[in-house]
Amino acid sequence: MQPRVSPLLRTAAAYAWRLIVVAAAVYAVFAVLGRFHEIGVALFLGLVVTALLRPVADLVARGLPRGLAVGLTMLGSIALVLGLLAFVGEAVAGERTTLVREFRDGLGSIQEWLSRPPFHVDPQALGNLEARLGEYLSSHRSTLVSTALSGAGQLVHVLTVLALALFSAVFFTYSGDRMWGWYRGQLPEGVRGRWGVAGEAAWRTFTGYTHGIVLVAAVNAVLVGIALYFLGVPLAVPLALLEFFAAFVPLIGSPVALAVAAVVALASKGPLVAGIVVALIVIIGQIEGHLLHPLVMSWAVRLHPLVVAISVVAGTIAAGIVGAVVAVPLVSVVWAVHTALRAAPEREAPEDPEGGGDPAGPPDPDPDPEPAPNQL
Repeated sequence: MQPRVSPLLRTAAAYAWRLIVVAAAVYAVFAVLGRFHEIGVALFLGLVVTALLRPVADLVARGLPRGLAVGLTMLGSIALVLGLLAFVGEAVAGERTTLVREFRDGLGSIQEWLSRPPFHVDPQALGNLEARLGEYLSSHRSTLVSTALSGAGQLVHVLTVLALALFSAVFFTYSGDRMWGWYRGQLPEGVRGRWGVAGEAAWRTFTGYTHGIVLVAAVNAVLVGIALYFLGVPLAVPLALLEFFAAFVPLIGSPVALAVAAVVALASKGPLVAGIVVALIVIIGQIEGHLLHPLVMSWAVRLHPLVVAISVVAGTIAAGIVGAVVAVPLVSVVWAVHTALRAAPEREAPEDPEGGGDPAGPPDPDPDPEPAPNQL
């Protein structure tokens, strides 16, 4: 007589082997992406640029040929970015002398502050620490030079990725709909409709998230720049730019950037101003969490803060800073596709007579109003 197997155990085993298969597939995908991560990063950046610039290119294309409109949009964007970087470089160069003097005086003030109660740090210990740091830099000069050369090699990789991203963005912006339509045309006829639904949901969510996070980052950067300027903290513009890029890592990036600003404020203006900058971390975090994200991210699928936190940490563990940036939009897109396919399993996306469709969906949204975003 064979022993009876509990239905609960049988169900658990059925789910377990399916989870093992899914985990193996996910591991295989990430292993492949790890081998070609530069290409994946370049394509991701190309899609980000496309999401930002395609509306502008479509507007310009109303009066100009499509190719010329895309070219002017790309060149104008590159000129804007280079001009901003030149402005930041000019600001840093203009404040260099003042910054060095303020940092020297600020370090002396910090040493004096730490020597008083309640810290009672020996000033001689701080002086010895500075001397040891100089000795370390002198004795490890060759190591530092080799590290710098290695960094130059990494710079070549970064420039290559940026060039591929720009190249991809040009084609995505110019003819991404036809590229997507061609890809769907290669699939079996029975699944083209579901792929159209999935692609439409994915592209709508990705563009909504991209527009939203850029707006949130811009608002954060403006608030930080204005606050640092009126507080008299040096390098207000570069620190605001750092805040802009750091905001692309949800929950973590903005506090880290403001912590850097607090260190600069401590060294240049003293503990009082540094404490005000630390208070900015709390204030801007409240504005971002309770006003900007609920208002702006309603364009995309909203994720629970716990899901966002887990996604960022998992992305960081898997792929470093790149994984932290990519994790949240990736989870948002996956959830949006799952929701769209579950809500409309029988829906067939209309075929484009010219083989069109956006890079991740048809160019025209549904005429029906969109339902409220789902909460994960």
